[in-house]
Amino acid sequence: MNRMRELWEEHSFWTREYIVSAVDELNDLQPVTDRLLRNPTDFGDALEPFYGRGAREFERLLRDHLLLAAQLVADAKKGDTQAAERTRALWYQNADRIAALLANLNPYWSYDLWRDMLFMHLGLVEDEATKRLMGQYAEGIMVFDNAEKQARQMADLLSRGIIRQFRL
Repeated sequence: MNRMRELWEEHSFWTREYIVSAVDELNDLQPVTDRLLRNPTDFGDALEPFYGRGAREFERLLRDHLLLAAQLVADAKKGDTQAAERTRALWYQNADRIAALLANLNPYWSYDLWRDMLFMHLGLVEDEATKRLMGQYAEGIMVFDNAEKQARQMADLLSRGIIRQFRL
């Protein structure tokens, strides 16, 4: 449980760091991006003993999730609403594929619940990025607080499913 919480909290933290660095055009953008993109591999490594190739598919989808989020931030920053809408649609399709994969890997993981959780996650990330873009820093921090809490809920859902499936 601790490892899953650590991974989801890192996912939230490094996503926030990416948003700050990208929006504010900070010099640390590349190292922050590199660290953020390590998160899917860390997830894959943690899940591989249980799900083998399925863990690597989760890793791939999670990496795509992050790349789409980065593209959405770039589209929004440029003010390209049409591109942002296309990217947003792909981002939500990706979350739907993640939910379907998880439901397929573990009988204790509900597609509907994962889809709801992941869509909530996307909404929080997008809200956080929007607050940053608009210079609403205090509000962005409040959104991040909620995103962190929600990440722990996803971690616990993931952990409980593994524990039930493998009777750990």
